Amino acid sequence: MQMKGYPDRIQACTTTHFDGVVAIIEPETSWVARWQRVSKYARGMYAARVKGRIPDDVEAELESRGIKYRPRDQTDLD
Repeated sequence: MQMKGYPDRIQACTTTHFDGVVAIIEPETSWVARWQRVSKYARGMYAARVKGRIPDDVEAELESRGIKYRPRDQTDLD
């Protein structure tokens, strides 16, 4: 998301308001990673649910790059 060196963008795209944390060690084989839809991401710590969304311009940029944004604030219940 090209945030390195852009503290304003980091601030706009991250939050300290979240519920639950999962540690993903082997994302390719983890059922939790599939359930959280992070099985194609890097290993690490992920919030189970967050409060807030990324800015519309960032969402549009992701879409233009072929990346589907899936919010973690329970507004995307598919």
